[in-house]
Amino acid sequence: MFYMILSLHLIGAAIWTGGHIILALTVLPRALAARDPGILTRFEQGFERVGMPALLVQVAGGFWLAHDLEPDYGLWFSFSDVLVTGIAVKLILLAVTIMFAINARFRVIPTLSAETLPIMAWHIRAVTVVSVLFVLTGAFLRTGGF
Repeated sequence: MFYMILSLHLIGAAIWTGGHIILALTVLPRALAARDPGILTRFEQGFERVGMPALLVQVAGGFWLAHDLEPDYGLWFSFSDVLVTGIAVKLILLAVTIMFAINARFRVIPTLSAETLPIMAWHIRAVTVVSVLFVLTGAFLRTGGF
């Protein structure tokens, strides 16, 4: 069971993080250069069909894996050792991701235009960095660090 959940978690991470890296490094620069938010929205429409399920698989699998590492939920934010600190960091990164998603969905995307494209670009870059930090934190937890 552990192998299956870890594998699904890693596949979800590959899709979510990889998609955001592609978005930030290839799609976003084209949209900014053309001042065309449609370039972003067309990418997002296709990506959401696989990206959102991948994120949900990651979150569900992440909670299962965190419980496997430390069954006492009360210790997850105790920062008492490397494992629970890693769990806490991943949960903080999840909260940051959710905050960016809510802000983008209800404040940025409804008014997305050529003028507001730089605000969306900031969101995309931030979520991409957070996604990479998720991966690095997970690798740290599974390998014991540097």
